[in-house]
Amino acid sequence: MKTKNSGAGCVPRVKTNSRATGNRETSDLNLLDRFREAVLRLIMISAVSKSTSRRHNRQTPIQKYYNPTDTYHSEAVADCIEFIRTKKAIIHQENNCRISSIDFHKTSTCMVTASDDDSIRLYDVASATCLKTINSKKYGVDLVCFTSHPTTVIYSSRNGWDDSLRLLSLHDNKYLRYFKGHHDRVVSLSLCSGGECFISGSLDRTVLLWDQRVEKCQGLLRVQGRPAAAYDDQGLIFAIAFGGYIRMFDARMYEKGPFEIFSVGGDLSEANVVKFSNDGRLMLLTTMDGFIHVLDSFRGTLLSTFSVKPVAGESTLDAAFSPEGMFVVSGSGDGSTHAWGVRSGKQVHSWMGLGSEPPVIKWGPGSPMFVTGSSELAFVIPDLSKLPAYAIRK
Repeated sequence: MKTKNSGAGCVPRVKTNSRATGNRETSDLNLLDRFREAVLRLIMISAVSKSTSRRHNRQTPIQKYYNPTDTYHSEAVADCIEFIRTKKAIIHQENNCRISSIDFHKTSTCMVTASDDDSIRLYDVASATCLKTINSKKYGVDLVCFTSHPTTVIYSSRNGWDDSLRLLSLHDNKYLRYFKGHHDRVVSLSLCSGGECFISGSLDRTVLLWDQRVEKCQGLLRVQGRPAAAYDDQGLIFAIAFGGYIRMFDARMYEKGPFEIFSVGGDLSEANVVKFSNDGRLMLLTTMDGFIHVLDSFRGTLLSTFSVKPVAGESTLDAAFSPEGMFVVSGSGDGSTHAWGVRSGKQVHSWMGLGSEPPVIKWGPGSPMFVTGSSELAFVIPDLSKLPAYAIRK
């Protein structure tokens, strides 16, 4: 087995594009076995955490933004980042294609990816296997998101001549609906949690609101620049970022305009992604100049700004909160990945990937595990022997 130092210790990598010997096959199987065991344990941690946590809404009195609701779960995520003894199971991407989007289904073990070879891949995270590959050669594929059903996705095109969104059944590879309205590449896509609505932002300087059951858009908002849009976890609020500001809308009366406008400290470069933390108390914005801004989503206070290498061309600087909001993991314009502490405002770790473009980053729902995607798909999981949270519950 080949090892490579990526800044996080020696990381075993599973290569599926070369002829392996019997010993190597055994080692690869052992790695996948350990990965599957780790995922199951993380699911156990998540399940117990969910059973004891309370759901917050925007009317709940605001506590300190960094206080987690589950101490054990927070310790697990902290150890995942701060011990920096991660193990990666690499799932091979054919033809060295670049992954452009990743999404987890919220209530199953399914994960979906989109790649620049015009393919969509469905994975079972628990078994670390690719269940299905669907090609979209005619339209291309860029962004992809699960609906409430684990075999139905919405994805955006990338062929330069048809910028429609499509509702696709992965079960039988059939289009269920087309959503036409944008006239340039869609650069932002977010689904409303627990509902049928979703929102999309395009380089045509429009943000469209949709209902999955209707082909025609249900609302249109014009912006002055590249937009980044996202719903909060409850689907009551959505944010649209462009031109150095984040505008907050009530999803039930968006036509009245934003009820709050937050500044991100004079950073006027184009917005890339905007995201809320799981509890809705924090939000982040990444920009083309390589900045990751973290704000209090209630007051608009700028809490931290992290800096990485700027991104170029059509690349997107991605970042994501850990499940309890204590950490932010981000990509960088040089292909590296960085982990930041929200409370301390300091970088706690960084490591290089295989590619030179910023990786896509997605946390598993309610789990101290995240996935990065570039020219490789890497599941980053903690060394469970170092997890006091798991040791106590074991």
